[in-house]
Amino acid sequence: MDLTNHTIASAARALAAGETTSVALTDAYLKQIAGRDVALHAFVGVFETHAREQAAASDARRAAGTLLGPLDGVPIAIKDNLLVAGEEVTAGSKILKGYLAPEDATVIRKLRDAGMVLLGRTNMDEFAMGSSTEHSAYGPTKHPRDLDRVPGGSSGGSACAVAADLCPAALGSDTGGSIRQPAAFCGIVGFKPSYGRVSRSGLIAMASSLDQIGPMTKTVEDTALLASVIAGKDDRDQTTVDGPAMMFTPTKDLTGVRIGLPREAWGAGMTDGVRARVLEAVEAMKALGAQIVEVDLPYVNEALAVYYVLMPCEVSANLSRFDGMRYGARVLGSDLASTYAASRGAGLGLETRRRVLLGAYALSKGYYDAYYRQARKVRTLIRRAYAEVFSQVDVLLTPTAPSTAFKIGEKTQDPLAMYLEDVFTVGVNVAGLPAISVPCGDVEGLPVGMQLIGKAMDDARVLQIAGAYEAR
Repeated sequence: MDLTNHTIASAARALAAGETTSVALTDAYLKQIAGRDVALHAFVGVFETHAREQAAASDARRAAGTLLGPLDGVPIAIKDNLLVAGEEVTAGSKILKGYLAPEDATVIRKLRDAGMVLLGRTNMDEFAMGSSTEHSAYGPTKHPRDLDRVPGGSSGGSACAVAADLCPAALGSDTGGSIRQPAAFCGIVGFKPSYGRVSRSGLIAMASSLDQIGPMTKTVEDTALLASVIAGKDDRDQTTVDGPAMMFTPTKDLTGVRIGLPREAWGAGMTDGVRARVLEAVEAMKALGAQIVEVDLPYVNEALAVYYVLMPCEVSANLSRFDGMRYGARVLGSDLASTYAASRGAGLGLETRRRVLLGAYALSKGYYDAYYRQARKVRTLIRRAYAEVFSQVDVLLTPTAPSTAFKIGEKTQDPLAMYLEDVFTVGVNVAGLPAISVPCGDVEGLPVGMQLIGKAMDDARVLQIAGAYEAR
């Protein structure tokens, strides 16, 4: 029996029925990683000893009747920007190589409290800056169907690991689409919860007002199961809120559900193949009883520009702490300033340095009002536009990405082309909304993703509608 093709739900059922053990399940995934990941490079660290210890402890709890919850013993992978006490965490950067996390991130503590088994750290673009996982200091991750292509980014390692059956699920982080875009490229489900639904304590920050941790899974049901574990208010993150429970109520009937198609989104340079697959998904929604409504969503084009002003500004502030003094690698210079410059120059990659410089420029005297303050004002308009459109519809439907997975190296010399990969996803982060990417077919053997966007804190509704489409 192949133990590595499980979903979270099927693994939990198999454990409950006594068909397997957590040790057997964990061993199967560790062997799969050792075999397949040589070519894929989805992982940058495997917790082999600790994973087996956690699995054995889960089996002992099961035998004693003291399970921590329904997911006790189910393995999971985590993105390399989440702190795991005593384990190395690098955020894909040389500057943090060898740094051991002093404590668990809140989401890691919640996974442990649920009894889930941590398999290892997945590869990512350095400090989550990228749309392809080519900007990792430890080398690119490959697409699970085509080794010449990217898996998307920045959570490309997590997406690849789930799609290649190296784990049943993984956690990623999403600042402008970094869960949803790689999920679309790799043909899995990726969910960005509403801002504030999941604690960011213990996440190495990229842009604090945009970042959100979320699940990457094989099914919408699995996404809901994992989201319910990691969500909730946290005293260590004052942006978290007590929102409605993320319950997943399966349905195959969307009668009365209003799905909005933003007119502005359909002219954003998507390929013919992506357009065809997403329009087929629209027809499937109609067949389930949904009402399709064309809507106007002002500031769609401005959202990308706003994101690429606000994000670098927050990056510049957040990454100022990585200076060779307190964390990671240090390169000595002749004085303090030259030590800072040498450490950051040697430890930070090109894309990271580019965004730090852009942010420092936009925040500098003489440009703050023209760029940062103006972007904050337009962000308010974007939020109002979404609030207005959600008075007309229940969810919005767009492609997740304008194309399928592109070739490795195809866009690394053109940062603007890479940034345009986020055109359908960044507005969600700017407005703090929940959104999910669900597979909706292939184009020439490569997956296409459909994105559903909901109003703030309406995460359960987004999951239900996505689940109905998935089960069509």
